[in-house]
Amino acid sequence: MNKYYEQYLNDHSEPKVKLMHFIGQIVTIAYLVWSICRLIEWPSLISWIQLSITPFVVYPFAVGGHLLFGPKGNKPSFCKMSFLKAKICDIKMFIDIIRGKFRIW
Repeated sequence: MNKYYEQYLNDHSEPKVKLMHFIGQIVTIAYLVWSICRLIEWPSLISWIQLSITPFVVYPFAVGGHLLFGPKGNKPSFCKMSFLKAKICDIKMFIDIIRGKFRIW
């Protein structure tokens, strides 16, 4: 997995791209909490569907970061590697940002 993470970090070398991913992960966590609360309060098919789209909440922020702040030709990692590997790397980068390993502004 380290090989994929190194490639992932190369694709996210610009601090503003990392910042957009970080914001997207915060929004994703908030959405996950809201979805779980909604499911507990009102269990229904719609609540389950809302919960199931949680992994995709980050992508408007992530793709926006690549388009707005990434170098020309910089594509999101899910275009280059599997969705699951890109998601794991995204979460790992989020944790590394919280630990202070990367500058995001």
